[in-house]
Amino acid sequence: MDLTLPDSGWTVCLYTLGLTSTLGVSIPVGFQIGVINAPAEYIQRWSNLAIADRYGTTLSKDGLKTLFSTVVSIFLIGGVIGSLGGAVLADRIGRKRTYLMCGILHAIGGLGFLLCRTIDSFELLFLGRFVVGLAAGLTTSSVPMYLSEVSPIKLRGTISTLCPLGVTIGLVIGQVASLEQLLGTVQHWHLALGCFVPLNLFCFIAYRWLPESPKYMLTVRNDPDGALREIRRIFGKQSIGDDYVLRQIGSANAKLRQDSLSMWSVITDPALRLPLILVCALQGGQQLAGINAVFYYSVSIFESVGLSTMSAKFANLGVGILSLFMCSWTPYLMGRFNRRTLSLLSCSGCAVSLLCLTLVMYFKDAVFWFGYVCIVTILLYVAFFQVGIGPIPYFIGSELFELGPRPAAMALGSLSSWGCNFLIGMLFPALQTIWGAFVFLPCVITCVALTLLVQFYLPETQGRDVTHVAALVSNGFKSKVT
Repeated sequence: MDLTLPDSGWTVCLYTLGLTSTLGVSIPVGFQIGVINAPAEYIQRWSNLAIADRYGTTLSKDGLKTLFSTVVSIFLIGGVIGSLGGAVLADRIGRKRTYLMCGILHAIGGLGFLLCRTIDSFELLFLGRFVVGLAAGLTTSSVPMYLSEVSPIKLRGTISTLCPLGVTIGLVIGQVASLEQLLGTVQHWHLALGCFVPLNLFCFIAYRWLPESPKYMLTVRNDPDGALREIRRIFGKQSIGDDYVLRQIGSANAKLRQDSLSMWSVITDPALRLPLILVCALQGGQQLAGINAVFYYSVSIFESVGLSTMSAKFANLGVGILSLFMCSWTPYLMGRFNRRTLSLLSCSGCAVSLLCLTLVMYFKDAVFWFGYVCIVTILLYVAFFQVGIGPIPYFIGSELFELGPRPAAMALGSLSSWGCNFLIGMLFPALQTIWGAFVFLPCVITCVALTLLVQFYLPETQGRDVTHVAALVSNGFKSKVT
């Protein structure tokens, strides 16, 4: 049972929710990915002094690198844990309050960054990274679902892309804020880490006027009056009548309530196996496709092809700006083009771009202008990535699963994403040392596998009711989706 919202366009309520969720919680997620690398040297230096003052010991160079790797990775571990919490909170306290919890966690983590240097506490920096990781995981597992459930079908794709758009915007803002010409200095790096806090306030300013998900109110809470109230909050007082909600209940009143399914129930249900594989493969594959490896280590990649350190940093910023430019088109693309078409174009384009990148990096010393080709292939890869595999995995679970299993499925997908992000962050440097130019071949294989999975098993979801889509994939790998 799912509630079909009025086939309306944008309203003041939808505009407000889209704007405040993007500024308040989505941008801070990307900000934490983009801000941490440039001031790494200053953070390590300060951490060594703070530890020496408190514990009377000084870390070696390798110890400092390990310490900083822990600061980076604890954010990803928090993302994994936050993803798991999304399934519980979304049904227990509702989509709207879960969104508020995302904002609160972001604010707590940001204040930790702003205060850690003042009170000379490395522990507070460490705790802040973990808390914003929790917020990030909770955001990516619950906010796209929230946005999808309050949207009419014709706007569902457009509004659902606001979360990945915000993440990309935040990544670029983080890269800019951490430049040495701005806040990425020995005196101000902590301000760079925490300067997203003013944006986070948007989460709280309009919270009182934001809607709860009508589908959640009707199907999970079994509250038709509440669903009607929230629909009128979104679309206006005269947008829907009481008889509409009564028809939604109909003869299925006894089966109306869809209790939240546990993760184990979702994993073991044969009818949900294929959509769950699709969600987890797309979210995990989004990371294994190499995008964060490019952002984490593009400076070193650009340096390896002959750019100076300063030029490499600005080239890395250029990659982020291109990513933002392409991502800014995704609301339009999701509203106009099929999900399958965009996913196929994106995955196949990423595979070809990364394969070309591997070859030109391997032969760059033999042909002098291959260094410039390397930069071009990275830019092409980023462009193809943001067309489909960048935004679609964030919300595809909301279009494949009905209300009951949806929170668990979205949480498992987000868990897959953050887990694979952690693997990339930990393994890529070692593999780069061992394999050299061929380090991107696993990413090429991932993109090819995703292309095949989308071609044969991902149904088109644009403009379709969730119940219809769920039926298409209910027979597992025997399903006929085209």
